[in-house]
Amino acid sequence: MERDRTLKTIDAEGLHYKVLNEMIRESLTDGYQELRLLNVNGQRYISDGLTFPQSVLEVYGTPGNDLGIFMNGLTIKVFGNAQDGVANTMNDGEIVIYGSAGDLAGYGMRGGRIFIRDSAGYRIGIHMKEYQDKIPVIVIGGGSGDFLGEYMAGGRIISLGLNTSEDEITGYFCGTGMHGGAIYIRGKIPEYKLGKETKMIDADENDLEFLKKYIMDFSNYFDLNFDCIMDRPFYKLIPYNRRPYGRLYAY
Repeated sequence: MERDRTLKTIDAEGLHYKVLNEMIRESLTDGYQELRLLNVNGQRYISDGLTFPQSVLEVYGTPGNDLGIFMNGLTIKVFGNAQDGVANTMNDGEIVIYGSAGDLAGYGMRGGRIFIRDSAGYRIGIHMKEYQDKIPVIVIGGGSGDFLGEYMAGGRIISLGLNTSEDEITGYFCGTGMHGGAIYIRGKIPEYKLGKETKMIDADENDLEFLKKYIMDFSNYFDLNFDCIMDRPFYKLIPYNRRPYGRLYAY
C-alpha cells in the first residue's frame, strides 16, 4: 500500500542546522507536500536554495538567520518570530510570519513575497531589486527600524503601521540611497524620517489597486479587517533619481 506523502512532521529540538536542512530537503525530494517543523530554536538557513513551489513548510518556534536564503519557490509559514535576514537574496516563493522579523528581511530580494504580521527590524528591503515581471514585495503590519528600503533598486515595500503612531511607522533615514522601486506608507510619516534621496507623494488610483491585492492577502493570512486597513490614506516614497551617488563615482 502506498504511504501518504502529504504531511510529515519533524521535531527539530536539539538538531544541528545542517542536519535539519538535510532532512527538509530529503523529505521534499521524497514527495512530501507539507512539512511541519516543531521546536525550532535558532537553526539557520532553513529552506536555503529550495525549489518546491507547490510545497508548504510550517515552522513552529523561532527560525535562525537567513530563513529562505536563495529560495526559488516554497511557501513558509512561521508561527512565531523570525531572526535576521529573512528571504536573503530570495528568487521566488512566499514567507508568512505570524509575529515579528529581525533586521535585514528581504536583503537583496529578487522575487517572491514576505508578509510580516507585526514589526520588523532595521534595514528591511536593503538592496531589493526587480527585473521585468519579477517584482518582490514585503508587507509589514507594524512598524520598522531605521534605513527601511536602503539602496532599493526595485521591488515594493508596504508598511501598514498597525497599532503604531505615524511617528513609529518607520525609523530614521527611510529610503536612504534609494534609486528604484517604491515604498508605500499607510499614513504620513514626518519629513525628517526620510533619506535625502527620497520624496513622498500621494498614492494614486493605480497604486491603490496594487495595494488592495497584497493587503487583501495580508488580511486573509492574519484574520484582519481589510476595509479598516484601507480606510486611511496611503503615501508613496520614490527616489529623486536613479543615480543618487553618480557624482561620487563617475565624472
